[in-house]
Amino acid sequence: MLIRKLSAGVLRVVTPLGPRYIKLTFSQRLYLVWIFRHFEILPLQVLSNRQQALIDALCGQQQFLALHPTERVEDIAIIGSVERRPRVEVEALPPRRLNVSAVAAVASLTTNLRQRS
Repeated sequence: MLIRKLSAGVLRVVTPLGPRYIKLTFSQRLYLVWIFRHFEILPLQVLSNRQQALIDALCGQQQFLALHPTERVEDIAIIGSVERRPRVEVEALPPRRLNVSAVAAVASLTTNLRQRS
């Protein structure tokens, strides 16, 4: 399987529009086999800046693989998959109010403990 990935492997980039398969040179395949040596799928955010720059350059070149009608995705040697999805913004929660009765209870406890010592 490793020989097949090195000789004709592609990179799958998962986008909101669906997966894209990118053709690679031998040196790019070798580098990507190293990146994906332990994982099949990686989010773009966990890659180093250099690795992210490579993925961005590959997507920018638009060397996408065009599948023939007789060809199936299962027949392609996929080196690895990168999840390239937009970040999800999380709404900031409003600041929490202090529970006045709890604060008063803690204050009275600390006062009692100080008086005993």
